[in-house]
Amino acid sequence: MRLRSGQELAADIIITATGLIVKLVGGMQVVVDGAAVDQSKALTYKGMMFSDVPNLAYALGYTNASWTLKCELTSAYVCRLLNHMGARGYDWCTPRRRDSSIVEEPAVGLTSGYIKRASAILPKQGSKRPWRLYQNYALDTAALRFGTVRDGTMEFARREPARHVA
Repeated sequence: MRLRSGQELAADIIITATGLIVKLVGGMQVVVDGAAVDQSKALTYKGMMFSDVPNLAYALGYTNASWTLKCELTSAYVCRLLNHMGARGYDWCTPRRRDSSIVEEPAVGLTSGYIKRASAILPKQGSKRPWRLYQNYALDTAALRFGTVRDGTMEFARREPARHVA
């Protein structure tokens, strides 16, 4: 490979890349009650849900450890959440930001180019639980595997019956 400087580098393989483009939830448009959700205005709840978006969970792994460790904890927590809802007849759950003392911070503490380019679309994390992303398996295990689903942040409800107009 010849560089602009004229220097030549011997290489067996050359991999070119133009950069990763981050797309949240696969690039889907999230809509709640007919209104598009601006995910950059949302807080991440336990690193797996968006504030004020009902019944939507996603799996996002660790940036500093095995990706699957966090995804497995998230999946198990979602099962616990669904079991809780089913046992009590709830139709939906939504994490609600009720604590006005929470300070918004970038969701991902990386300085990689692809993260910087995506900063305008990424949700935020909060300054404390359950809105804080710790990137720590022990803390996440305590919160997701052993913590209660009724944490005062998650709102549960039943669907209102349809109204028939005569």
